[in-house]
Amino acid sequence: MSTSVTQSYPQPSTAPGTSLTTASRVVIVGAGTFGLSTAFHLLGRGYTNVTVLDRARKLPAVDAAGTDINKVVRSCYSDVFYAKQARQAMEAWKQPMWEGCYHECGVINVGSDKFDDRWKENDLQLGAPIEDLTDAKAVRTKILSSLHSSTNSSMTTTHSDLDSNAQRVGSFTNYRGYFNPEGGWAEAARAMEILLLRVRVMGGRLIENQEVIGLVKDENGRTKGVKCRDGKCFEGDRVILTIGSWTASTFPELELDSKCLATGQSVAMIQLSTEEKERYKGCHIYLDFQTGLYTFPPTEDGIVKLAMHTAGHTYMVSPRQIGGDIDHGPVRKISTPRTITSHPESGDGLRVSRSALQALREHLRQVYPELAERPWAGTRMCWYTDSPDGNWVIGPFPGDPTLFLATSGSGHGFKFLPNIGRLIVDSLEGTLDVATTARFAVDRDSHRDIGCSGFPGATKGERASHVAQELDIGELCGPEE
Repeated sequence: MSTSVTQSYPQPSTAPGTSLTTASRVVIVGAGTFGLSTAFHLLGRGYTNVTVLDRARKLPAVDAAGTDINKVVRSCYSDVFYAKQARQAMEAWKQPMWEGCYHECGVINVGSDKFDDRWKENDLQLGAPIEDLTDAKAVRTKILSSLHSSTNSSMTTTHSDLDSNAQRVGSFTNYRGYFNPEGGWAEAARAMEILLLRVRVMGGRLIENQEVIGLVKDENGRTKGVKCRDGKCFEGDRVILTIGSWTASTFPELELDSKCLATGQSVAMIQLSTEEKERYKGCHIYLDFQTGLYTFPPTEDGIVKLAMHTAGHTYMVSPRQIGGDIDHGPVRKISTPRTITSHPESGDGLRVSRSALQALREHLRQVYPELAERPWAGTRMCWYTDSPDGNWVIGPFPGDPTLFLATSGSGHGFKFLPNIGRLIVDSLEGTLDVATTARFAVDRDSHRDIGCSGFPGATKGERASHVAQELDIGELCGPEE
């Protein structure tokens, strides 16, 4: 089987804008993963006039996808391009500037009929020291060996541990996969705070509480700045939109809803006792490509986070309903994040659907039966931005070369926080190679699915389901659930 996905992309149609210099005014809209990484790399290349605007009253924004207790860092991809970028990110995460945010606990990648051998083959090709898990017994033994008995304080698993924990691990019938010790998780919110401070120290201008609601055009129809809800305008030689799942709904006139679909992913947390934390502290990241479930080891506070890597939910709203400029032509509905900021009453924006919680519990029972009986300590709807093919959207907006997009993380963006900005700045400066430029282009043919998409018609890939469902507000869990 081939070790990579070989795809040809047509060269995008772009028009050159005014040339950039390090003195050029760059306005970045959105201080999330893509925006902060872009600012960091611009400043690192000597740019002296970088402004980052964000609607949040305090950064990092509480409802941003990257503001989370942890995120998976893994190189398991069927497309070798992203596997390479992920391994570069892993090395970058180990640098002192990240202050130990990255925890290399290893990643277990498993599935049955939905397991794609290209994930393993690409990791092997790139030098990962993987351990093959050829059948259910091997998968179960690997997971079982990471658990410890309450009487064993060492990190060495004994036969007594295996015996006492046998009922705490599922059977994994018909499963197979592999273990990659080079991977793990990052303290997401702390990493964002570190990068925020670094951007400020490097001379970046970070302005909170500035909700951008539109673009400012020159006499030739090119973007020359942005306007905010409070009436302020910010001009720039380049305007970069890095607002993730808010991209399409904030700028409906750009008609990006066919390129950038906001999808809500269900996340839940379990609080472990001190004894349970000791038992599970040696666990690896678990990625189940059959069910979509992924789990983390417990945090220092004993919190185990789990989520589903699926197509998620849409929340279709018209621009009029979300407070945007209503003069954008015919009203249409656009999937729009529903968060603790947009719906703050009683934590309503944090709630997920009952069916999602049920699925999380059922799938967790197949892995860690003991934990599946624990009550939920919290839930969160984490909003992705999906492109139809799962590739990121990075490049100039067609017909407007001073307007630049960097969005559509498609559920696999945060792990690249240290290096995604390098690609974005390369694209901004016109030095990105032709193939990668075409891969990311806004106006590309997006029917070459790499499996990271919630769009209808997405083909078999990483997600356990491939058509996003509309969020049913009446089916959201209550505080007592």
